[in-house]
Amino acid sequence: MAPRILTGAIGVNAEFGDGDIRNTIPRFTPDAIRHNRALVELLAELGRDLAATPGQVALAWLMAQKPWIVPIPGTSKVHRLEENTAAASIALSPADLARIEDAAGKVKIEGERYPPALMKQAQK
Repeated sequence: MAPRILTGAIGVNAEFGDGDIRNTIPRFTPDAIRHNRALVELLAELGRDLAATPGQVALAWLMAQKPWIVPIPGTSKVHRLEENTAAASIALSPADLARIEDAAGKVKIEGERYPPALMKQAQK
């Protein structure tokens, strides 16, 4: 799932400008976003418990997977950079991690990551 979706910043009513590639990506259709919100809602709920944003919880979850996994979030805004960096100080408990894994296992992510033409190229 795209990181911006995991932050909760992209809702079902999101509109992307002309030429925005997200207009062609199946995962960014309103139905797919609506379906995939279940995981976002869990991240938001954990975030409220931890005084963190859903995006910070998502980054902390990725960093908790293996010591060599290092997410590389992109941003053009200083406040998002600061938010992303603060994720490194979030300590997810084994219960938090289990909760995320359990929820992620129950949510079948809807919508392909790329448009059909790019999916064909990736399979070659």
